[in-house]
Amino acid sequence: MSANPDHTVFPRAGFFRRVGAWVYDLLAITAILMLASGLALAFVAILVASNLVTLPADTDHASVLEGNLLFQAYLIAVVFWFFAGFWVRGGQTIGMRAWRMKVQNTDGSGISWKQATIRLLLAAFGLSNIGVLFSREKLGWHDRVAGCEVIELSAEANKLRNWRRLK
Repeated sequence: MSANPDHTVFPRAGFFRRVGAWVYDLLAITAILMLASGLALAFVAILVASNLVTLPADTDHASVLEGNLLFQAYLIAVVFWFFAGFWVRGGQTIGMRAWRMKVQNTDGSGISWKQATIRLLLAAFGLSNIGVLFSREKLGWHDRVAGCEVIELSAEANKLRNWRRLK
């Protein structure tokens, strides 16, 4: 991942901008999880229709998914791929794009899968952004541990796509 010196000059994003993006992403990930659950229900329905799975009397397709560890792992993977995938690929989730923010290394390069995983595991559902309120550097706790930063972009810079490929 090559550094992009043009994108090291932007200020770090503040707490309220981060919260705005978090709320936006919460709405997006809720819709995505609903779609993922619908696909899982369709998969169960196909298994039942093809007689590969038999449901006990008085149960529905959703009962197969209730408390199912495989289904829960699937939903966790969907959340991981949403956040980490966006962060690694272009530095922005849907909410970050709407609020003109980008996650990057301090030299302007994109973050790695390892950094994205650390950010996600330590994000505590967005609560780690509280660290921005107590940090002169405007770093969330998860940013500090992952060794990255979230910057506030100008309207022009936010229109650029595929940050990783910029030289």
